[in-house]
Amino acid sequence: MLMKRHNAEKYLKKQLSSEEFRRSFLEEKVKLDLEYKLEELKKDIKSRKSRDELIKKVDSIDQYVMSA
Repeated sequence: MLMKRHNAEKYLKKQLSSEEFRRSFLEEKVKLDLEYKLEELKKDIKSRKSRDELIKKVDSIDQYVMSA
């Protein structure tokens, strides 16, 4: 199991040396991170979290988008 992980890390490191791959990889990571954050926000809305908590989440998402 450790060997497979090592091989995967080695392969990823090699792939990240390609500018095109790195750009695409990071773009997809940002999309997945944003999707996760939005799903968490939806979950919090459905569970009727406080207004202040929801605003904190929205602000956090806003900061993330602006920094991406």
